[in-house]
Amino acid sequence: MTVRSAIVLAAGEGKRLRPLTEHRPKPMLPAATDPILAHVFDALIAAGITELTVVVGYGRNRVQSHFGPTYRDVPVTYVTQEKQLGSGHALAAAESTVTGPSLVVNGDQLVDQRIVEDVIDAHDETDDAAATIGTIQHRDVTEYGGVLLEPDEPSMSSRRVAEIVENPTDGRSYLLNAGVYALEKRAFDTVRSANSRGGEHSLVDGLTALIDGDEPIRGVRSEGIWIDATYPWDLLEVADVLLESDDGVESTTAASARIHESATIRGPVVIADDCVVGPGAVIGPNVCLGENVTVGSNVVCEHSVVDADTRIGPNATLVDCVTGRGVRVGAGSTVVGGPGDVHVGDRIHRNEDLGALIADRVRDEGGVTYAPGTIVGSSAVIGSGTTVSGTINSETEVRS
Repeated sequence: MTVRSAIVLAAGEGKRLRPLTEHRPKPMLPAATDPILAHVFDALIAAGITELTVVVGYGRNRVQSHFGPTYRDVPVTYVTQEKQLGSGHALAAAESTVTGPSLVVNGDQLVDQRIVEDVIDAHDETDDAAATIGTIQHRDVTEYGGVLLEPDEPSMSSRRVAEIVENPTDGRSYLLNAGVYALEKRAFDTVRSANSRGGEHSLVDGLTALIDGDEPIRGVRSEGIWIDATYPWDLLEVADVLLESDDGVESTTAASARIHESATIRGPVVIADDCVVGPGAVIGPNVCLGENVTVGSNVVCEHSVVDADTRIGPNATLVDCVTGRGVRVGAGSTVVGGPGDVHVGDRIHRNEDLGALIADRVRDEGGVTYAPGTIVGSSAVIGSGTTVSGTINSETEVRS
């Protein structure tokens, strides 16, 4: 029976992406100019999925109000995970919607149509598999899940899964778990009843229980695109992949955008609806301007993701910059670009390509200089002529 329904896990916050996730969940952060979750939906629908169930939790109103009851004529059902107690717990919240084999996909990681199709095709190819997992070759699986497959089976596109290991560090030749699963209905019982760790129920622990019970779990290796935004600067890499890939997004300027005749657009770029780019501005390469962004005269903006409703004042420079929504960058302010050392929680990430992260509704009064790696929390006010570095907490006022 071909898989035609999908459960999308989109209940998490994404704490390592703060302060961007203070007001919306990670799946709603921009991948180019559309939410990550929209790209996931697009991949599923392109692969033939006709029913979507979305598990929401943190910031669920943001998800539901954005997508509504249908997306591209495909019905969307929402179920709520009241407490974020792991991926297995989230899956259990959606179990009542399952009537047959179903796809399960992480809603906060980009996967393309090829990975989804490879998993569906491989699962259809077998008669006995309780689950099929999508995998890819990846340079580093230590922050994710690793999958070991049994030796080749020449007649099959998939192979039996020998082991699934979270955050592996033992040096074996793992494939990366791409977070795309086809599950038979019987697999849900095992996932739901798997032992919890630290109060959380993991989907991977449920799959491991199936393997330990000698249930056949298959893994298929795909050449499709997978990318995760773990930290704020990863949104720049996400945009780069989408802009530069044949299977990503086209370099486009919306018909409703107004670009001054003396402005220079250096592709690839995505300029969304109702943007305004002033005289003498230079935009690109690798820039994404969200809806209703205004760029003043003689602005230079390159390798940046500028979210909706942001205003960039005249003569400002933004390089390697990520903004939230509703940001005001004043005249003559400068984000000089990375690399820089970035503080996230109690860790310092060295030499990351981040000029600055400027979160939702920050007001920069002009002439501000941002040292590489600066993070400015939401609703902060940065006074005119100030030089800022490190982490500025939300709702802080900084004066020189």
